[in-house]
This record gives sequence, C-alpha cells and structure tokens, in this order.
Amino acid sequence: MRVSAYPELRLHNVQNQLPAQGQKIARPAQREALATISFCTLMNRNSLIPKTIAALVIFLTLISGGAVMAQSKDKIEARNKAIVQASFAAWTAGTGSPFDLLADDATWTIVGNSVVSKTYPTRDAFMHEVIQPFNARMRIGLKPTIRNIYADGNTVIIFFDASGTARDGKPYVNTYAWFFDMRDGEVVKASAFFDSVEFNEFWQRVFPKTPGNSE
Repeated sequence: MRVSAYPELRLHNVQNQLPAQGQKIARPAQREALATISFCTLMNRNSLIPKTIAALVIFLTLISGGAVMAQSKDKIEARNKAIVQASFAAWTAGTGSPFDLLADDATWTIVGNSVVSKTYPTRDAFMHEVIQPFNARMRIGLKPTIRNIYADGNTVIIFFDASGTARDGKPYVNTYAWFFDMRDGEVVKASAFFDSVEFNEFWQRVFPKTPGNSE
C-alpha cells in the first residue's frame, strides 16, 4: 500500500487538524496528543487500525506527558525549598538571612493590623522601613526555629518561631508564617503573618539605637 493512494494521510492534512498559527497549546503533551488524535482519526477513517489501539496510543501519550510535568514540578519545589532552608540556616548562623533572596523589585506585604502592615513595593523600601528599624531595637537579634516548611510549585511557605532580646533587656518572641513566590531562585513576592499585638508593643516600647541614642 502506498500512502499516495490515500491523499487524506498526507502530512499537510494532519497539520490542518492542529490549531492555526497564533493559537496556543499549554503543554507539549497536549500538542502530541492532538497530533496523535488527528492521525488516528484519519487512519480509522480507512479502517487501517482498530479504534481501541488509537485510544490506547492517545492515553499513553497523555500519561507520559503528565509524568514529565509532575517530575518538573517536583524538581522546582525541591529546589525552591532547599534555597529557602539554606537561607534560614544562614540566618541562624549569623551569616545571612532570607532577605538576601529578595529580588530588587520584590514586594513584601505585612498582613494584619500592626504598625508596619502594608505592601512595600521594593526590597529597599522593606529593608529601610521595617528590617533596619527592627534590628536597631534589638540587643540580640532574632533567631528562627522552623516548625515546618512547605513547597507548592513556585511558592514556599515557612512556619516558624523567632526570638531575640530587645534593647531594654526584655525578650521578643513571635510566630510567623511567610509565603514566598519565587522565580529563578529569587523571591519576587512575599506575604507575612505574625502576632500584631506582640509586635506593636515591642515597636512602641523600644526606641531604635541611633548615634544620639546608643544606650
């Protein structure tokens, strides 16, 4: 049998079953499945293969594509989780912090009713308005203890406690939940939850260390 005896089997007819230029197919597996469906439809039209075989081919194509996607998602989650865990380890050791992961244009939203609750549009804004004044109120800086850490796609969630000593000698202890949206190993968007009552009491009680207020 020559393919020329069946004009409908020519490649351009299979291509005509695919979306027109400019239309999008979200995943390679979908593209492969659609091409397989088109080919099997033409073959079935001429009774060259049973419909059950065509259905099996389509099923296996979709399954293999889904497995590749699952592996890719798992790798992204494992990588992001490892990056964030390493930044917390550096924070504990005093050699770095999770803030080192922030992209320059990262937004940081503090949720709730604390005196610093709002969205900061850049890393510099957040560091200047929150982190630097916070550290200036501390005698012994915060150290984190992670309760749990979760990864879902490009999002990493860190549930942790943190404690330190304020400049007036009193302890500061709070529990946090941070949500990091990551891209290429950097945090591009963050949302933070913590006890606003505890934070506000500390923020208003302790004055930051300045050149004129060094005690």
